[in-house]
Amino acid sequence: MTANGWFQIIFFLLVIFLLAKPLGVFMMRVFNREKTFLDPILRPVERVVYRLIGVDEKHEMRWTEYAIAMLLFSGVSMALLYLIERTQKWLPFNPQKFGNLEPGLAFGTAASFTTNTNWQAYSGESMMSYLTQMAGLAYHNFVSAAVGIVLAIVVIRGIARKETDKLGNFWVDATRCLLWVLLPICLVGSLALVSQGVIQNLKPYITVELIEPQTVQVTGADGKTTTQTVTQQVIAQGPVASQEVIKEFGTNGGGFFGANSAHPFENPTPLANFFEMVLIFAIPSGLTYTLGRMTGSQRHGWAVWAAMAFLFLAAVTTVYWAEARGNPLLAGADQRVSALQSGGNMEGKEVRFGIANSALFATVTTDASCGAVNGQHDSFTPLGGMVPLINIMLGEVVFGGVGAGLYGIIVFVILAVFIAGLMVGRTPEYLGKKIESYDVKMAMLAVLILTLTILGFTAVAIAQPFGTSSISNPGPHGLSQVLYAYVSSTGNNGSAFGGLGVNTMWYNTSTAAAQLLGRFFMIIPVLAIAGSLAKKKTVPESAGTFPVTGGLFSALLVSTILIVGALTFFPALSLGPILEHLLMHAGKVF
Repeated sequence: MTANGWFQIIFFLLVIFLLAKPLGVFMMRVFNREKTFLDPILRPVERVVYRLIGVDEKHEMRWTEYAIAMLLFSGVSMALLYLIERTQKWLPFNPQKFGNLEPGLAFGTAASFTTNTNWQAYSGESMMSYLTQMAGLAYHNFVSAAVGIVLAIVVIRGIARKETDKLGNFWVDATRCLLWVLLPICLVGSLALVSQGVIQNLKPYITVELIEPQTVQVTGADGKTTTQTVTQQVIAQGPVASQEVIKEFGTNGGGFFGANSAHPFENPTPLANFFEMVLIFAIPSGLTYTLGRMTGSQRHGWAVWAAMAFLFLAAVTTVYWAEARGNPLLAGADQRVSALQSGGNMEGKEVRFGIANSALFATVTTDASCGAVNGQHDSFTPLGGMVPLINIMLGEVVFGGVGAGLYGIIVFVILAVFIAGLMVGRTPEYLGKKIESYDVKMAMLAVLILTLTILGFTAVAIAQPFGTSSISNPGPHGLSQVLYAYVSSTGNNGSAFGGLGVNTMWYNTSTAAAQLLGRFFMIIPVLAIAGSLAKKKTVPESAGTFPVTGGLFSALLVSTILIVGALTFFPALSLGPILEHLLMHAGKVF
Protein backbone atom coordinates (compact mmCIF):
# COMPACT_ATOMS: atom_id res chain seq x y z
CA MET A 1 0.00 0.00 0.00
CA THR A 2 1.46 3.34 -1.07
CA ALA A 3 0.70 7.02 -0.59
CA ASN A 4 0.17 7.33 -4.35
CA GLY A 5 -2.37 4.51 -4.29
CA TRP A 6 -4.31 6.09 -1.43
CA PHE A 7 -4.22 9.48 -3.14
CA GLN A 8 -5.85 7.99 -6.25
CA ILE A 9 -8.58 6.32 -4.19
CA ILE A 10 -9.40 9.45 -2.15
CA PHE A 11 -9.24 11.67 -5.24
CA PHE A 12 -11.68 9.34 -7.02
CA LEU A 13 -14.19 9.58 -4.16
CA LEU A 14 -13.78 13.37 -4.08
CA VAL A 15 -14.63 13.60 -7.79
CA ILE A 16 -17.72 11.44 -7.25
CA PHE A 17 -18.77 13.72 -4.37
CA LEU A 18 -18.35 16.85 -6.50
CA LEU A 19 -20.38 15.35 -9.37
CA ALA A 20 -23.32 14.36 -7.15
CA LYS A 21 -24.96 17.79 -6.95
CA PRO A 22 -24.77 19.02 -10.57
CA LEU A 23 -25.80 15.65 -12.01
CA GLY A 24 -28.47 15.17 -9.35
CA VAL A 25 -30.00 18.59 -10.02
CA PHE A 26 -29.94 17.97 -13.76
CA MET A 27 -31.77 14.65 -13.42
CA MET A 28 -34.33 16.22 -11.10
CA ARG A 29 -35.09 18.88 -13.71
CA VAL A 30 -35.31 16.32 -16.49
CA PHE A 31 -37.81 14.08 -14.70
CA ASN A 32 -39.79 16.96 -13.18
CA ARG A 33 -40.17 18.37 -16.70
CA GLU A 34 -38.36 21.57 -15.76
CA LYS A 35 -36.40 23.60 -18.27
CA THR A 36 -32.84 22.51 -19.12
CA PHE A 37 -30.22 23.85 -21.53
CA LEU A 38 -30.87 20.89 -23.87
CA ASP A 39 -34.59 21.60 -24.30
CA PRO A 40 -34.34 23.66 -27.53
CA ILE A 41 -32.67 20.71 -29.25
CA LEU A 42 -34.35 17.73 -27.62
CA ARG A 43 -37.96 18.82 -27.05
CA PRO A 44 -38.80 18.68 -30.79
CA VAL A 45 -37.20 15.24 -30.99
CA GLU A 46 -39.17 14.12 -27.93
CA ARG A 47 -42.48 15.20 -29.46
CA VAL A 48 -41.72 13.28 -32.66
CA VAL A 49 -40.98 10.14 -30.63
CA TYR A 50 -44.33 10.39 -28.82
CA ARG A 51 -46.19 10.77 -32.11
CA LEU A 52 -44.43 7.75 -33.59
CA ILE A 53 -45.19 5.45 -30.64
CA GLY A 54 -48.62 6.91 -29.87
CA VAL A 55 -47.94 8.10 -26.32
CA ASP A 56 -49.86 10.82 -24.50
CA GLU A 57 -47.15 12.51 -22.48
CA LYS A 58 -49.69 13.96 -20.04
CA HIS A 59 -51.05 10.55 -19.05
CA GLU A 60 -49.78 9.23 -15.71
CA MET A 61 -49.82 5.60 -14.61
CA ARG A 62 -50.50 3.66 -11.42
CA TRP A 63 -47.66 1.44 -10.24
CA THR A 64 -49.27 -1.66 -11.74
CA GLU A 65 -49.66 -0.02 -15.16
CA TYR A 66 -46.08 1.25 -14.93
CA ALA A 67 -44.85 -2.26 -14.13
CA ILE A 68 -46.77 -3.83 -17.03
CA ALA A 69 -45.37 -1.28 -19.49
CA MET A 70 -41.83 -1.92 -18.22
CA LEU A 71 -42.22 -5.71 -18.44
CA LEU A 72 -43.69 -5.57 -21.97
CA PHE A 73 -40.92 -3.28 -23.17
CA SER A 74 -38.23 -5.49 -21.64
CA GLY A 75 -39.80 -8.66 -23.04
CA VAL A 76 -40.02 -7.36 -26.59
CA SER A 77 -36.46 -5.97 -26.40
CA MET A 78 -35.17 -9.33 -25.20
CA ALA A 79 -36.91 -11.17 -28.04
CA LEU A 80 -35.42 -8.73 -30.57
CA LEU A 81 -31.88 -9.31 -29.28
CA TYR A 82 -32.38 -13.08 -29.36
CA LEU A 83 -33.54 -12.82 -32.99
CA ILE A 84 -30.49 -10.75 -33.98
CA GLU A 85 -28.13 -13.25 -32.35
CA ARG A 86 -29.78 -16.22 -34.02
CA THR A 87 -29.67 -14.61 -37.49
CA GLN A 88 -26.45 -12.55 -37.46
CA LYS A 89 -24.90 -14.85 -40.08
CA TRP A 90 -27.24 -13.43 -42.73
CA LEU A 91 -27.33 -9.83 -41.50
CA PRO A 92 -25.03 -6.96 -42.61
CA PHE A 93 -22.00 -5.55 -40.76
CA ASN A 94 -20.43 -8.96 -40.25
CA PRO A 95 -17.02 -8.64 -41.92
CA GLN A 96 -15.60 -11.67 -40.07
CA LYS A 97 -18.51 -13.89 -41.24
CA PHE A 98 -19.39 -15.03 -37.71
CA GLY A 99 -22.09 -17.69 -37.55
CA ASN A 100 -25.34 -17.63 -35.62
CA LEU A 101 -25.22 -18.17 -31.87
CA GLU A 102 -26.57 -21.48 -30.61
CA PRO A 103 -29.96 -21.23 -28.80
CA GLY A 104 -28.72 -21.63 -25.20
CA LEU A 105 -26.01 -18.99 -25.50
CA ALA A 106 -28.31 -16.63 -27.44
CA PHE A 107 -31.04 -16.92 -24.80
CA GLY A 108 -28.60 -16.44 -21.93
CA THR A 109 -27.03 -13.39 -23.57
CA ALA A 110 -30.43 -11.86 -24.41
CA ALA A 111 -31.60 -12.28 -20.81
CA SER A 112 -28.28 -10.93 -19.55
CA PHE A 113 -28.31 -7.69 -21.53
CA THR A 114 -32.04 -7.11 -21.01
CA THR A 115 -31.58 -7.24 -17.25
CA ASN A 116 -28.55 -4.91 -17.24
CA THR A 117 -26.41 -7.88 -16.15
CA ASN A 118 -24.21 -8.28 -19.24
CA TRP A 119 -23.01 -11.70 -18.14
CA GLN A 120 -20.81 -12.92 -21.00
CA ALA A 121 -20.27 -16.63 -21.63
CA TYR A 122 -18.47 -15.70 -24.85
CA SER A 123 -15.71 -13.46 -26.21
CA GLY A 124 -17.31 -10.69 -28.23
CA GLU A 125 -14.48 -10.29 -30.72
CA SER A 126 -14.71 -13.95 -31.75
CA MET A 127 -18.49 -14.51 -31.84
CA MET A 128 -20.45 -11.26 -32.25
CA SER A 129 -20.85 -9.32 -35.50
CA TYR A 130 -20.68 -5.53 -35.54
CA LEU A 131 -24.45 -5.36 -36.03
CA THR A 132 -25.05 -7.58 -33.01
CA GLN A 133 -22.66 -5.49 -30.94
CA MET A 134 -24.28 -2.19 -32.00
CA ALA A 135 -27.98 -2.84 -32.64
CA GLY A 136 -28.25 -5.63 -30.10
CA LEU A 137 -25.85 -5.30 -27.18
CA ALA A 138 -25.15 -1.54 -27.17
CA TYR A 139 -28.88 -0.83 -27.66
CA HIS A 140 -29.65 -2.85 -24.54
CA ASN A 141 -26.90 -1.05 -22.67
CA PHE A 142 -28.91 2.13 -23.17
CA VAL A 143 -32.46 0.90 -22.61
CA SER A 144 -31.74 -1.41 -19.64
CA ALA A 145 -29.94 1.47 -17.94
CA ALA A 146 -32.87 3.78 -18.69
CA VAL A 147 -35.30 1.29 -17.15
CA GLY A 148 -33.26 1.18 -13.95
CA ILE A 149 -33.05 4.97 -13.70
CA VAL A 150 -36.76 5.61 -14.26
CA LEU A 151 -37.69 2.97 -11.70
CA ALA A 152 -35.57 4.83 -9.14
CA ILE A 153 -37.37 8.04 -10.10
CA VAL A 154 -40.73 6.30 -9.57
CA VAL A 155 -39.68 5.26 -6.07
CA ILE A 156 -38.60 8.84 -5.31
CA ARG A 157 -41.97 10.10 -6.58
CA GLY A 158 -43.74 7.60 -4.36
CA ILE A 159 -41.90 9.02 -1.36
CA ALA A 160 -42.42 12.65 -2.41
CA ARG A 161 -46.07 12.54 -3.48
CA LYS A 162 -49.06 12.11 -1.18
CA GLU A 163 -52.60 10.81 -1.50
CA THR A 164 -52.27 9.81 -5.14
CA ASP A 165 -51.91 6.63 -7.14
CA LYS A 166 -50.14 8.34 -10.07
CA LEU A 167 -46.39 7.83 -10.44
CA GLY A 168 -45.60 9.13 -13.92
CA ASN A 169 -45.52 7.58 -17.39
CA PHE A 170 -43.01 4.83 -18.21
CA TRP A 171 -42.72 5.76 -21.89
CA VAL A 172 -42.19 9.45 -21.13
CA ASP A 173 -39.68 8.80 -18.36
CA ALA A 174 -37.68 6.33 -20.47
CA THR A 175 -37.64 8.67 -23.49
CA ARG A 176 -36.45 11.61 -21.43
CA CYS A 177 -33.81 9.48 -19.73
CA LEU A 178 -32.41 8.34 -23.07
CA LEU A 179 -32.53 11.75 -24.76
CA TRP A 180 -31.46 14.04 -21.90
CA VAL A 181 -29.26 11.90 -19.65
CA LEU A 182 -27.67 8.95 -21.44
CA LEU A 183 -27.18 9.93 -25.09
CA PRO A 184 -25.56 13.39 -24.66
CA ILE A 185 -23.05 12.27 -22.03
CA CYS A 186 -22.23 9.10 -23.94
CA LEU A 187 -21.61 11.07 -27.13
CA VAL A 188 -19.10 13.32 -25.37
CA GLY A 189 -17.67 10.42 -23.37
CA SER A 190 -17.05 8.25 -26.43
CA LEU A 191 -15.05 11.07 -28.03
CA ALA A 192 -13.04 11.39 -24.83
CA LEU A 193 -12.24 7.68 -24.93
CA VAL A 194 -11.25 7.89 -28.61
CA SER A 195 -8.80 10.63 -27.65
CA GLN A 196 -7.18 8.14 -25.26
CA GLY A 197 -6.82 5.44 -27.90
CA VAL A 198 -10.07 3.44 -27.71
CA ILE A 199 -10.84 2.34 -31.27
CA GLN A 200 -14.03 3.18 -33.18
CA ASN A 201 -14.41 1.83 -36.71
CA LEU A 202 -16.19 -0.72 -38.89
CA LYS A 203 -13.07 -2.22 -40.48
CA PRO A 204 -12.47 -5.96 -40.90
CA TYR A 205 -9.94 -7.50 -38.54
CA ILE A 206 -6.29 -6.94 -39.47
CA THR A 207 -3.64 -9.67 -39.76
CA VAL A 208 -0.12 -8.50 -38.92
CA GLU A 209 3.31 -10.13 -38.94
CA LEU A 210 4.90 -10.60 -35.52
CA ILE A 211 8.27 -8.93 -35.01
CA GLU A 212 9.30 -11.88 -32.88
CA PRO A 213 7.65 -15.22 -33.81
CA GLN A 214 6.31 -17.13 -30.81
CA THR A 215 6.49 -20.86 -30.08
CA VAL A 216 3.31 -22.32 -28.57
CA GLN A 217 2.03 -25.75 -27.64
CA VAL A 218 -1.31 -26.80 -29.15
CA THR A 219 -3.44 -29.75 -28.03
CA GLY A 220 -5.27 -31.39 -30.91
CA ALA A 221 -8.61 -33.18 -31.03
CA ASP A 222 -6.81 -36.48 -30.41
CA GLY A 223 -5.37 -35.15 -27.15
CA LYS A 224 -1.79 -35.00 -28.43
CA THR A 225 0.30 -31.87 -27.86
CA THR A 226 2.36 -30.40 -30.70
CA THR A 227 4.67 -27.40 -30.92
CA GLN A 228 3.87 -24.68 -33.45
CA THR A 229 5.54 -21.42 -34.41
CA VAL A 230 3.18 -18.45 -34.64
CA THR A 231 4.28 -15.72 -37.05
CA GLN A 232 1.04 -13.75 -37.44
CA GLN A 233 -1.57 -12.18 -35.16
CA VAL A 234 -5.13 -11.09 -35.89
CA ILE A 235 -5.91 -7.62 -34.49
CA ALA A 236 -9.62 -7.21 -33.78
CA GLN A 237 -11.32 -3.97 -34.84
CA GLY A 238 -14.79 -2.54 -34.33
CA PRO A 239 -17.05 0.18 -32.90
CA VAL A 240 -15.61 -0.09 -29.40
CA ALA A 241 -15.67 3.46 -27.95
CA SER A 242 -19.42 3.94 -28.48
CA GLN A 243 -20.14 0.71 -26.62
CA GLU A 244 -17.48 1.25 -23.96
CA VAL A 245 -18.84 4.53 -22.63
CA ILE A 246 -22.43 3.30 -22.13
CA LYS A 247 -21.00 0.06 -20.75
CA GLU A 248 -19.64 2.09 -17.84
CA PHE A 249 -22.08 5.01 -17.63
CA GLY A 250 -25.08 2.68 -17.69
CA THR A 251 -23.35 0.25 -15.27
CA ASN A 252 -23.78 -2.52 -17.81
CA GLY A 253 -20.30 -4.05 -17.90
CA GLY A 254 -20.42 -6.12 -21.08
CA GLY A 255 -17.20 -5.57 -23.00
CA PHE A 256 -16.61 -5.60 -26.75
CA PHE A 257 -13.63 -7.87 -26.06
CA GLY A 258 -13.45 -10.93 -23.85
CA ALA A 259 -10.74 -9.29 -21.72
CA ASN A 260 -13.17 -6.42 -21.01
CA SER A 261 -11.56 -3.28 -19.52
CA ALA A 262 -8.21 -5.06 -19.21
CA HIS A 263 -7.97 -4.92 -23.03
CA PRO A 264 -5.91 -1.95 -24.28
CA PHE A 265 -8.47 -1.18 -27.01
CA GLU A 266 -11.15 -0.71 -24.33
CA ASN A 267 -9.03 0.85 -21.59
CA PRO A 268 -5.67 2.02 -22.96
CA THR A 269 -4.38 4.54 -20.39
CA PRO A 270 -4.53 5.34 -16.66
CA LEU A 271 -6.61 8.42 -17.54
CA ALA A 272 -9.10 6.30 -19.49
CA ASN A 273 -9.20 3.89 -16.54
CA PHE A 274 -10.00 6.72 -14.11
CA PHE A 275 -12.61 8.19 -16.46
CA GLU A 276 -14.35 4.84 -16.81
CA MET A 277 -14.53 4.37 -13.04
CA VAL A 278 -16.02 7.85 -12.64
CA LEU A 279 -18.64 7.00 -15.27
CA ILE A 280 -19.68 3.92 -13.27
CA PHE A 281 -20.44 5.87 -10.07
CA ALA A 282 -21.65 9.14 -11.62
CA ILE A 283 -25.40 8.46 -11.96
CA PRO A 284 -25.79 6.36 -8.77
CA SER A 285 -24.11 9.12 -6.76
CA GLY A 286 -26.16 11.84 -8.45
CA LEU A 287 -29.43 10.02 -7.74
CA THR A 288 -28.87 10.39 -3.98
CA TYR A 289 -28.93 14.16 -4.50
CA THR A 290 -32.00 13.81 -6.71
CA LEU A 291 -33.63 11.87 -3.85
CA GLY A 292 -32.95 14.71 -1.44
CA ARG A 293 -34.19 17.46 -3.78
CA MET A 294 -37.36 15.71 -4.94
CA THR A 295 -38.39 14.66 -1.42
CA GLY A 296 -37.57 18.04 0.11
CA SER A 297 -34.96 16.62 2.50
CA GLN A 298 -31.49 17.21 1.13
CA ARG A 299 -29.91 16.13 4.40
CA HIS A 300 -31.52 12.72 3.94
CA GLY A 301 -29.98 12.44 0.48
CA TRP A 302 -26.55 13.22 1.91
CA ALA A 303 -27.06 10.74 4.77
CA VAL A 304 -27.70 8.00 2.22
CA TRP A 305 -24.62 9.11 0.26
CA ALA A 306 -22.52 9.02 3.42
CA ALA A 307 -23.61 5.45 4.22
CA MET A 308 -22.66 4.40 0.70
CA ALA A 309 -19.30 6.17 0.89
CA PHE A 310 -18.44 4.48 4.22
CA LEU A 311 -19.16 1.01 2.83
CA PHE A 312 -17.17 1.83 -0.31
CA LEU A 313 -14.10 2.92 1.66
CA ALA A 314 -14.30 -0.16 3.89
CA ALA A 315 -14.44 -2.43 0.83
CA VAL A 316 -11.65 -0.80 -1.18
CA THR A 317 -9.40 -0.69 1.89
CA THR A 318 -9.83 -4.43 2.43
CA VAL A 319 -9.13 -5.33 -1.21
CA TYR A 320 -6.13 -3.00 -1.42
CA TRP A 321 -4.69 -4.40 1.85
CA ALA A 322 -5.24 -8.02 0.81
CA GLU A 323 -3.69 -7.62 -2.65
CA ALA A 324 -0.80 -5.43 -1.49
CA ARG A 325 0.26 -8.09 1.05
CA GLY A 326 0.75 -10.58 -1.75
CA ASN A 327 0.58 -14.37 -1.65
CA PRO A 328 2.63 -15.98 1.14
CA LEU A 329 2.99 -19.18 -0.89
CA LEU A 330 4.99 -17.37 -3.59
CA ALA A 331 8.08 -17.21 -1.43
CA GLY A 332 10.47 -17.00 -4.37
CA ALA A 333 8.68 -14.08 -6.06
CA ASP A 334 9.63 -10.48 -5.39
CA GLN A 335 6.40 -8.94 -4.09
CA ARG A 336 7.91 -5.75 -2.71
CA VAL A 337 6.95 -2.27 -3.93
CA SER A 338 9.68 -0.66 -6.01
CA ALA A 339 10.18 1.85 -8.79
CA LEU A 340 9.78 -0.96 -11.32
CA GLN A 341 6.77 -2.81 -9.92
CA SER A 342 3.63 -2.33 -7.86
CA GLY A 343 4.47 -5.17 -5.52
CA GLY A 344 1.93 -7.46 -3.91
CA ASN A 345 -0.18 -9.99 -5.78
CA MET A 346 0.10 -8.96 -9.43
CA GLU A 347 -1.35 -12.20 -10.81
CA GLY A 348 -4.27 -11.43 -13.12
CA LYS A 349 -3.65 -7.68 -13.04
CA GLU A 350 -2.56 -5.21 -15.72
CA VAL A 351 0.86 -3.66 -15.12
CA ARG A 352 -0.60 -0.43 -16.54
CA PHE A 353 -2.86 -0.13 -13.48
CA GLY A 354 -1.11 -1.97 -10.67
CA ILE A 355 -2.51 -3.00 -7.29
CA ALA A 356 -4.25 0.24 -6.28
CA ASN A 357 -6.21 0.78 -9.50
CA SER A 358 -7.06 -2.90 -9.80
CA ALA A 359 -8.41 -2.95 -6.23
CA LEU A 360 -10.31 0.29 -6.84
CA PHE A 361 -11.82 -0.90 -10.13
CA ALA A 362 -12.86 -4.25 -8.62
CA THR A 363 -14.58 -2.45 -5.73
CA VAL A 364 -16.30 0.14 -7.92
CA THR A 365 -17.60 -2.36 -10.47
CA THR A 366 -19.11 -4.65 -7.81
CA ASP A 367 -20.41 -1.85 -5.58
CA ALA A 368 -22.30 -0.83 -8.68
CA SER A 369 -24.04 -3.48 -10.78
CA CYS A 370 -21.53 -2.87 -13.55
CA GLY A 371 -19.41 -5.99 -13.88
CA ALA A 372 -16.71 -4.45 -16.05
CA VAL A 373 -13.25 -5.60 -14.95
CA ASN A 374 -9.69 -4.43 -15.53
CA GLY A 375 -8.23 -7.53 -13.83
CA GLN A 376 -9.26 -11.11 -13.13
CA HIS A 377 -11.08 -11.51 -9.81
CA ASP A 378 -10.34 -15.23 -9.98
CA SER A 379 -6.65 -14.40 -9.45
CA PHE A 380 -7.16 -12.15 -6.42
CA THR A 381 -6.17 -13.41 -3.00
CA PRO A 382 -9.00 -15.18 -1.13
CA LEU A 383 -9.93 -12.13 0.96
CA GLY A 384 -9.36 -9.75 -1.95
CA GLY A 385 -11.74 -11.82 -4.08
CA MET A 386 -14.24 -12.09 -1.23
CA VAL A 387 -14.90 -8.35 -1.15
CA PRO A 388 -16.36 -8.12 -4.70
CA LEU A 389 -18.46 -11.15 -3.77
CA ILE A 390 -19.77 -9.44 -0.61
CA ASN A 391 -20.40 -6.18 -2.47
CA ILE A 392 -22.87 -7.95 -4.75
CA MET A 393 -24.34 -10.03 -1.92
CA LEU A 394 -25.28 -6.83 -0.09
CA GLY A 395 -27.53 -5.96 -3.02
CA GLU A 396 -25.08 -3.61 -4.77
CA VAL A 397 -26.46 -0.70 -2.80
CA VAL A 398 -23.07 0.97 -2.32
CA PHE A 399 -23.93 3.59 -4.94
CA GLY A 400 -25.08 0.57 -6.95
CA GLY A 401 -26.29 0.32 -10.51
CA VAL A 402 -27.98 3.18 -12.31
CA GLY A 403 -31.30 3.42 -10.47
CA ALA A 404 -31.05 -0.10 -9.10
CA GLY A 405 -28.65 1.02 -6.38
CA LEU A 406 -31.01 3.72 -5.16
CA TYR A 407 -34.20 1.68 -5.12
CA GLY A 408 -32.21 -1.18 -3.59
CA ILE A 409 -31.01 0.95 -0.70
CA ILE A 410 -34.52 2.35 -0.20
CA VAL A 411 -35.51 -1.23 0.67
CA PHE A 412 -32.85 -1.20 3.40
CA VAL A 413 -33.94 2.29 4.49
CA ILE A 414 -37.45 0.95 5.07
CA LEU A 415 -36.06 -1.96 7.08
CA ALA A 416 -33.81 0.41 9.07
CA VAL A 417 -36.63 2.78 10.06
CA PHE A 418 -38.82 -0.25 10.86
CA ILE A 419 -36.13 -1.51 13.25
CA ALA A 420 -35.82 1.98 14.75
CA GLY A 421 -39.59 2.08 15.26
CA LEU A 422 -39.52 -1.27 17.04
CA MET A 423 -36.78 -0.04 19.37
CA VAL A 424 -38.80 2.98 20.54
CA GLY A 425 -42.21 1.31 20.37
CA ARG A 426 -43.71 3.58 17.70
CA THR A 427 -45.05 3.13 14.19
CA PRO A 428 -41.99 3.78 12.02
CA GLU A 429 -42.01 6.86 9.80
CA TYR A 430 -40.01 7.73 6.71
CA LEU A 431 -40.01 11.34 5.55
CA GLY A 432 -43.52 11.86 6.89
CA LYS A 433 -44.93 8.54 5.66
CA LYS A 434 -45.86 5.80 8.11
CA ILE A 435 -44.19 2.49 7.28
CA GLU A 436 -46.79 -0.23 7.72
CA SER A 437 -46.80 -4.02 7.48
CA TYR A 438 -47.44 -4.04 3.71
CA ASP A 439 -44.32 -1.94 3.06
CA VAL A 440 -42.13 -4.14 5.27
CA LYS A 441 -43.50 -7.32 3.66
CA MET A 442 -42.65 -6.01 0.18
CA ALA A 443 -39.16 -4.97 1.34
CA MET A 444 -38.51 -8.41 2.82
CA LEU A 445 -39.86 -10.08 -0.32
CA ALA A 446 -37.31 -8.16 -2.41
CA VAL A 447 -34.49 -9.27 -0.09
CA LEU A 448 -35.62 -12.91 0.11
CA ILE A 449 -35.99 -13.28 -3.67
CA LEU A 450 -32.28 -12.54 -4.07
CA THR A 451 -31.26 -14.87 -1.26
CA LEU A 452 -33.36 -17.81 -2.43
CA THR A 453 -32.19 -17.48 -6.04
CA ILE A 454 -28.47 -17.24 -5.18
CA LEU A 455 -28.30 -20.03 -2.63
CA GLY A 456 -30.79 -22.26 -4.44
CA PHE A 457 -28.99 -22.32 -7.79
CA THR A 458 -25.58 -22.61 -6.09
CA ALA A 459 -26.73 -25.64 -4.07
CA VAL A 460 -27.94 -27.42 -7.20
CA ALA A 461 -24.78 -26.59 -9.19
CA ILE A 462 -22.32 -27.88 -6.59
CA ALA A 463 -24.33 -31.06 -6.00
CA GLN A 464 -24.64 -32.17 -9.63
CA PRO A 465 -22.04 -33.18 -12.26
CA PHE A 466 -23.42 -30.69 -14.79
CA GLY A 467 -22.39 -27.92 -12.38
CA THR A 468 -19.15 -29.23 -10.91
CA SER A 469 -17.72 -30.31 -14.27
CA SER A 470 -17.14 -26.64 -15.18
CA ILE A 471 -15.08 -25.84 -12.08
CA SER A 472 -11.38 -25.24 -12.84
CA ASN A 473 -10.13 -25.29 -9.22
CA PRO A 474 -11.01 -27.88 -6.57
CA GLY A 475 -11.83 -27.18 -2.94
CA PRO A 476 -13.15 -23.89 -1.52
CA HIS A 477 -12.04 -21.85 -4.54
CA GLY A 478 -14.27 -23.96 -6.78
CA LEU A 479 -17.21 -23.21 -4.48
CA SER A 480 -16.36 -19.51 -4.71
CA GLN A 481 -16.41 -19.71 -8.51
CA VAL A 482 -19.91 -21.22 -8.58
CA LEU A 483 -21.22 -18.96 -5.81
CA TYR A 484 -19.84 -15.88 -7.59
CA ALA A 485 -21.59 -16.91 -10.83
CA TYR A 486 -25.04 -16.92 -9.22
CA VAL A 487 -24.37 -13.93 -6.98
CA SER A 488 -23.28 -11.95 -10.04
CA SER A 489 -26.22 -13.15 -12.15
CA THR A 490 -28.90 -12.57 -9.51
CA GLY A 491 -27.39 -9.22 -8.57
CA ASN A 492 -27.35 -8.24 -12.27
CA ASN A 493 -23.62 -7.51 -12.02
CA GLY A 494 -22.13 -9.65 -14.77
CA SER A 495 -18.55 -9.98 -13.56
CA ALA A 496 -17.17 -13.44 -12.87
CA PHE A 497 -14.31 -15.20 -11.15
CA GLY A 498 -13.28 -16.26 -14.64
CA GLY A 499 -12.23 -19.82 -13.89
CA LEU A 500 -15.67 -21.34 -14.33
CA GLY A 501 -16.66 -22.72 -17.75
CA VAL A 502 -20.15 -21.24 -18.12
CA ASN A 503 -20.89 -21.76 -21.82
CA THR A 504 -22.91 -24.91 -21.11
CA MET A 505 -26.63 -25.55 -21.31
CA TRP A 506 -26.95 -25.65 -17.51
CA TYR A 507 -25.08 -22.44 -16.80
CA ASN A 508 -26.54 -20.55 -19.78
CA THR A 509 -30.12 -21.33 -18.73
CA SER A 510 -29.71 -21.21 -14.95
CA THR A 511 -27.80 -17.93 -14.93
CA ALA A 512 -30.38 -16.45 -17.33
CA ALA A 513 -33.15 -17.52 -14.94
CA ALA A 514 -31.24 -16.01 -12.02
CA GLN A 515 -30.80 -12.74 -13.92
CA LEU A 516 -34.50 -12.48 -14.76
CA LEU A 517 -35.53 -13.30 -11.19
CA GLY A 518 -33.00 -10.90 -9.72
CA ARG A 519 -34.14 -8.05 -11.94
CA PHE A 520 -37.89 -8.30 -12.30
CA PHE A 521 -38.91 -10.17 -9.16
CA MET A 522 -37.16 -7.45 -7.15
CA ILE A 523 -38.59 -4.60 -9.20
CA ILE A 524 -42.21 -5.60 -8.64
CA PRO A 525 -42.09 -5.40 -4.81
CA VAL A 526 -40.16 -2.12 -5.05
CA LEU A 527 -42.80 -0.62 -7.35
CA ALA A 528 -45.48 -1.86 -4.96
CA ILE A 529 -43.72 0.04 -2.16
CA ALA A 530 -43.66 3.19 -4.31
CA GLY A 531 -47.38 2.85 -5.02
CA SER A 532 -48.13 2.33 -1.32
CA LEU A 533 -46.08 5.32 -0.19
CA ALA A 534 -47.63 7.63 -2.79
CA LYS A 535 -51.13 6.92 -1.42
CA LYS A 536 -50.24 7.78 2.17
CA LYS A 537 -50.86 11.05 3.95
CA THR A 538 -47.90 12.87 5.42
CA VAL A 539 -47.76 13.15 9.18
CA PRO A 540 -45.97 15.93 11.06
CA GLU A 541 -42.66 15.10 12.67
CA SER A 542 -42.84 14.59 16.45
CA ALA A 543 -40.44 13.98 19.32
CA GLY A 544 -40.74 10.23 18.75
CA THR A 545 -39.89 10.38 15.04
CA PHE A 546 -36.57 8.75 14.21
CA PRO A 547 -34.56 11.26 12.13
CA VAL A 548 -33.32 10.00 8.77
CA THR A 549 -30.92 12.87 8.20
CA GLY A 550 -27.92 12.48 10.47
CA GLY A 551 -24.97 10.31 11.33
CA LEU A 552 -27.06 8.08 13.58
CA PHE A 553 -29.33 7.18 10.68
CA SER A 554 -26.35 6.52 8.39
CA ALA A 555 -24.88 4.21 11.04
CA LEU A 556 -28.19 2.35 11.43
CA LEU A 557 -28.51 2.00 7.67
CA VAL A 558 -24.98 0.59 7.34
CA SER A 559 -25.64 -1.80 10.23
CA THR A 560 -28.88 -3.04 8.66
CA ILE A 561 -27.18 -3.71 5.33
CA LEU A 562 -24.29 -5.57 6.95
CA ILE A 563 -26.45 -7.61 9.33
CA VAL A 564 -28.81 -8.78 6.60
CA GLY A 565 -25.88 -9.72 4.37
CA ALA A 566 -23.87 -11.38 7.15
CA LEU A 567 -26.74 -13.46 8.49
CA THR A 568 -27.68 -14.61 5.00
CA PHE A 569 -24.37 -15.41 3.34
CA PHE A 570 -21.76 -15.89 6.09
CA PRO A 571 -22.03 -19.73 6.04
CA ALA A 572 -21.36 -19.80 2.29
CA LEU A 573 -18.46 -17.36 2.65
CA SER A 574 -17.02 -19.49 5.46
CA LEU A 575 -16.87 -22.52 3.17
CA GLY A 576 -15.44 -20.52 0.28
CA PRO A 577 -13.01 -17.58 0.50
CA ILE A 578 -12.58 -17.57 4.30
CA LEU A 579 -11.63 -21.26 4.36
CA GLU A 580 -9.36 -20.75 1.34
CA HIS A 581 -7.59 -17.88 3.13
CA LEU A 582 -6.94 -20.04 6.20
CA LEU A 583 -5.68 -22.93 4.09
CA MET A 584 -3.44 -20.59 2.08
CA HIS A 585 -1.68 -19.49 5.27
CA ALA A 586 -1.41 -23.17 6.23
CA GLY A 587 0.54 -23.78 3.01
CA LYS A 588 -2.18 -25.20 0.75
CA VAL A 589 -3.30 -23.65 -2.53
CA PHE A 590 -6.12 -24.46 -4.97
